Amino acid sequence: MSPLLSRLRGEGLFARVMRSSAWTALGYGASQAMRLASNLILTRLLFPEAFGMMALVSVFLVGLTMFSDVGTGPSILQHRRGDEQDFLDTAWTIQLARGVVLFVATCAMAYPVAVFYGHPELIWLLPVAGISLLINGFEPTRIETAIRHLKVGRVTLLDLISQVVGIVAMVILAYLFQSVWALVAGWIVSSLAKLALMTTFLSGQRNRIRWEKDAARDLMHFGFWLFLSTACGFLVAQGDKAILGKYLTLEHLGLYNIGFFLASFPLLLGQTVTGRILIPLYRESPPKASAENFAKIQRMRLSLTTALFVMLAIMAFSGEWLVGLLYDARYSDAGGILVLIAVIQIPQVIGMTYDQSALAAGDSRNYFVLTAARAVLLVIAMITGAEMMGLVGALVGQCIATIAVYPILVWLARRHGAWDPLHDCIFAAVGLALGITVLFADQSAIRALIALFGVGP
Repeated sequence: MSPLLSRLRGEGLFARVMRSSAWTALGYGASQAMRLASNLILTRLLFPEAFGMMALVSVFLVGLTMFSDVGTGPSILQHRRGDEQDFLDTAWTIQLARGVVLFVATCAMAYPVAVFYGHPELIWLLPVAGISLLINGFEPTRIETAIRHLKVGRVTLLDLISQVVGIVAMVILAYLFQSVWALVAGWIVSSLAKLALMTTFLSGQRNRIRWEKDAARDLMHFGFWLFLSTACGFLVAQGDKAILGKYLTLEHLGLYNIGFFLASFPLLLGQTVTGRILIPLYRESPPKASAENFAKIQRMRLSLTTALFVMLAIMAFSGEWLVGLLYDARYSDAGGILVLIAVIQIPQVIGMTYDQSALAAGDSRNYFVLTAARAVLLVIAMITGAEMMGLVGALVGQCIATIAVYPILVWLARRHGAWDPLHDCIFAAVGLALGITVLFADQSAIRALIALFGVGP
């Protein structure tokens, strides 16, 4: 153990990757545990309709965020000038302007959204929730600097503290007012706490408004394609809720949201780890440069996929029992949803370590090609499935779309020397066996979902 511990304490690439991975995994696990605890409390204070309403609000807040992302964070992570203060201040200025625009946009779209979904409450909920986007625009670039150098321990700890503050505020307000407004207020409090903590306790110079022409040009060039990618990425990340919001009642959308929250823990954990670790790792150790570099990343990929598959299997086999244990009878139908979502996420886990290789190399244009293909296929497949078989059809369509985009993912990964066919073949076989076993064992719950959520709109 001593040689291993000494390597983990060092400043080499392996030590920083392992420490950052551990911090990210622990931080995400703690974050989800807190979310689950608050969710259990809030489901006893609020009704499913409140969670359905908040799911709609989150769709549009996340959508605005992703449709306006010009890639300042990834730019800092991969750019050769990512440690220069002029470059950082220019990036922060762009980020700040974006926060103002996002808040104005939430105000402008509130009425049309409320009319489209037939819920007048959204006229006020969206603009107030949009305050959190304005606050996020002030976050310091010290966060990206720490991640760039794979030193994420303090960032993770401060982020967790801000979440605790927001959750406590949310629960207290829900107890006092028993309204969806408690969830919105918790978001704002959490954003304020994160801004204050990151500004106070992360080392580095304070950001100021600055516009350096060369830095802005590089940021915009990289960010243009990333902007288009994240706009499409909204459909990938939030398209399910945006589409299902038109097909399901608020109560059923709330049940779906709870099932998704539990089932997606492994996938979102993996995305969090890869999002923080892989760009610096690919930048410092590009797999195309040498067989040694490829082998390092291959070992990391194998370990990550194995761990995520184990967690997906646990979620899939224990889904109905888990929902019955954690929630009251009003939420029991979320168990079958959890099982089905866990199964359809298997293909996503297999290919999740490839696309960051393009961003690490500054190849945001081809990254956009992949993301656009994902978005188009997902929307077409989910809407087609929802029209044919309701919720179950939409989820099956999501799985089909993920498989259909795989050839494009391979094309992108091969350009940067990241594709690992042996890994994909092994886990495709394991994933197929796992999916068939789970669906066979839980076929009664799948039938119940079809009966409950109907066939077609």
